[in-house]
Amino acid sequence: MSDQQYNLQFEKWCHMLQLNEIVGVPEPVSGGLLHRMYAVQTTQGKYAIKALNPQIMLRPAAMQNFIKSERIAAIAARHIPALPAKQMNGVTIQEADNQFYLVFDWVEGKSLKPDEIDSIHCEKIGAILADLHRTDFSELGLSNDRSDYGEPTDWNYYLQKGKENKAVWVNLLLEIIDHLYDWNAQANKSSKQLASDRVISHGDLDPKNVMWNQYNPILIDWESAGYINPMQDLTETAIYWSENEIGNMDKERFMAFIGGYKKRSGALQANWRMVLASGFRGKLDWLEYSLKRSLWIECTDEEEQQMGTAQVKATINAIRRYADMISELEIWLDNET
Repeated sequence: MSDQQYNLQFEKWCHMLQLNEIVGVPEPVSGGLLHRMYAVQTTQGKYAIKALNPQIMLRPAAMQNFIKSERIAAIAARHIPALPAKQMNGVTIQEADNQFYLVFDWVEGKSLKPDEIDSIHCEKIGAILADLHRTDFSELGLSNDRSDYGEPTDWNYYLQKGKENKAVWVNLLLEIIDHLYDWNAQANKSSKQLASDRVISHGDLDPKNVMWNQYNPILIDWESAGYINPMQDLTETAIYWSENEIGNMDKERFMAFIGGYKKRSGALQANWRMVLASGFRGKLDWLEYSLKRSLWIECTDEEEQQMGTAQVKATINAIRRYADMISELEIWLDNET
């Protein structure tokens, strides 16, 4: 078990940033799966405060990644509806007693559940994604590093640890472990071949990271922002917006997303089988991180460990569904393009 725990000192921190007195009690807000978000009302205004996961902040590159992603969000906000963190005292990442925070102006709206998403939402986000891909980020001077593929994951290590800990997901992992190595190899090979064409994008533009007020969206949670192949980003994001509650694809929504993108970008050309194979990579990375949480390898507390366990099961099922749908998605994309 990690000794890195959240250390939430909202009152001290609000005084430090001259946000004045807190009114009431900070309220937890449902959101992402990595950090903790709170609604904080002060005598000066209302804010969304993201308390960054202490375990993640131990990673050597974590601080620079957050700084980079908020710089990307700030430029993106000039061209698309995006919400970057507030810059206060000359920085975007705030710190008090070794706990790091991001501060956002409060936005009225809500993220959509799968059964609330329609083709209009999909077309809008597709168009916004195309505009984001066309945005000029050159002033940031970010390196388009193409060597970030790392070593293949040792899935047998996690299976053995799961057996030792009598983890509830052991049988699920055992059933697909040979496939995991194959999918890993496919993803790495495809990602390397696609690396010659990359743009800067949000990186995790699923429905939970878009707030809506009627049909007016605003993109939040930019921590995954960076370089990605545009067609990989397009297909992954279109899938996010096209899945129903049980993970099945809605073709009408998928094609509306692709259509919204095409209206801004023009005709699409790609080796779709290769693009779709690269889509395994993010899912496999998330599975490995969830395994680490579930096994207390990278985890802050019991709540996070339980979240990791739940995500292991959900992600294995999601990867299986994705593998089964690739051939059909390839046909849809070939017919469209």
